[in-house]
Formats: sequence, C-alpha cells, structure tokens
Amino acid sequence: MSTLTIEGWCKPDNALRSQPMGQFHFDIGGGNHRRLERAEEHLQESGGKELTIDADLAELHLVPPEDCGPLSDCRFRVYLSTVEHRGQFHLVGHRASDGSLVYTNAVLIDQLS
Repeated sequence: MSTLTIEGWCKPDNALRSQPMGQFHFDIGGGNHRRLERAEEHLQESGGKELTIDADLAELHLVPPEDCGPLSDCRFRVYLSTVEHRGQFHLVGHRASDGSLVYTNAVLIDQLS
C-alpha cells in the first residue's frame, strides 16, 4: 500500500483558472491499485488516450484539504504520459458544498508499491 500526499486544485464553475487548495492525503492499495494497473494496460494495448475509473472510497482513506471539505464523488483519471507512455493518474471529484471541480497533481502508477 502507498500512502500519498499530493497537492490539490479547485476550479469553481465560473473560474478561468484552477486555484491551489492544499494537500490531499490518501492510500492506494488492493483493489484501487489493481484497477489503476489494469487501466494503464488497457490504454497501452488499445491506444486510448485516457480512462476514468471509480475509486473505492472505503479503501482510499481520503483526507481532503480543510478548505475542500467532503467530496460528492471521487474518481481516478488515468492516462499515458506523452513521452514514455507510462501510466499516470490523479484524483478527480467535486466538492460537496458547491460542486466545484477538485483534482490532484498526477502520480506515476509504477511508482506505487
């Protein structure tokens, strides 16, 4: 299992740019890790650009930044890097309080233990 702390961003509906929001803490292991690896393999084999897959929140142990509050949904966006075609992912969701888009910086899937 990998415990990650990653910078997060928020983009309210009317905003032109995303704003830094603080750090998201979460665990990637078990089913979430396997789903990320399968998504990466699928993209490499199919030539697809990206996939969005559901995150198992019970396994994720997500702690969003204080300014964020709870999320109404949480998924992984998986894509391949343009140079090495290695799988990367980031969390994507919406803030429950106002529906604003929130997301994290990306992480390489093969860096997870």
